[in-house]
Amino acid sequence: MFYTIRHVTRFTYESPITESVMEARMQPLSEGPQRCVRFGLSTTPQARVRMYADPEGNIVHHFNIPGRHTRLTITAEALVECATSAQLPERLDPDAWQLVDCQTASGEFWELLHDSPFARQTSFLATFAQDVGLERGDDPLATLRQMMSTIYARFEYSANSTRVDSPIDEALEARRGVCQDFAHIMIALVRRLGVPCRYVSGYLFQQSDREVRSTDGATHAWVEALLPGLGWVGFDPTNDMVAGDRHIRVAIGRDYADVPPTRGTFKGLSAVKSELAVAVAIGTAQPAPSGDVPAFVPWMSQEAMGARTHEEGGQQQ
Repeated sequence: MFYTIRHVTRFTYESPITESVMEARMQPLSEGPQRCVRFGLSTTPQARVRMYADPEGNIVHHFNIPGRHTRLTITAEALVECATSAQLPERLDPDAWQLVDCQTASGEFWELLHDSPFARQTSFLATFAQDVGLERGDDPLATLRQMMSTIYARFEYSANSTRVDSPIDEALEARRGVCQDFAHIMIALVRRLGVPCRYVSGYLFQQSDREVRSTDGATHAWVEALLPGLGWVGFDPTNDMVAGDRHIRVAIGRDYADVPPTRGTFKGLSAVKSELAVAVAIGTAQPAPSGDVPAFVPWMSQEAMGARTHEEGGQQQ
């Protein structure tokens, strides 16, 4: 399946700012069954955009706008091909937990087994783990499937109920949140069982014939766990589904702190209030008979608005 993606982020400022330095992680990955066929990123005001790959293989675009400006718009457009992954087995072999312990014994996955900024072992998490009877089940795959379904059943999806920097305790106490919260909670629980687990940012193409809880026209988040014989397997606790060819992967990290879509700093002459608007459009496309890539045609879009207050030398993301 081919997908077209248009991701627009717009910052507006109450008074002019200067020295806006930004980085963006918006380019879909090219690995496994997914291939980024085409990608472009532009800014208004115009800036020379450079790129590099971070240690996890995520593509980072960065730029600097030194002049005074009251608005910044970042537009990313991509064409992505997602092939269908091999179907997962119902269960793994009885010795799978032993293999999990063997693959983590070297310390290679230390960072994906311990606390990270947003996926932490807290007293609220310990209480929730006890409440649901968290333990190693018959095999890792079945255990993580059950965990995903439990989070889906125990938590209400409530847009705008948390912030991008909310700790997991807010969602755990209220029993509601958004995809980012569910991903962080599941990561912390999976790591609690000794299984390497990481955060995935990206997009979910929503089909009209299947109801999902994720917000249309927005970015999405889920998790990947390293399972013996299978490699990295994606779990989407927001929608109680194993990640498949409708999940478009953009970046991977320990948690959201590693992979925000945009992150940057700026200088202002006085206290500045900014408004952030994000619009995401995802569509399907078919390759031309000649093999040429299809033109970009948006399928759906929606804007989500939020506001933040920045001081001089503030940060934005």
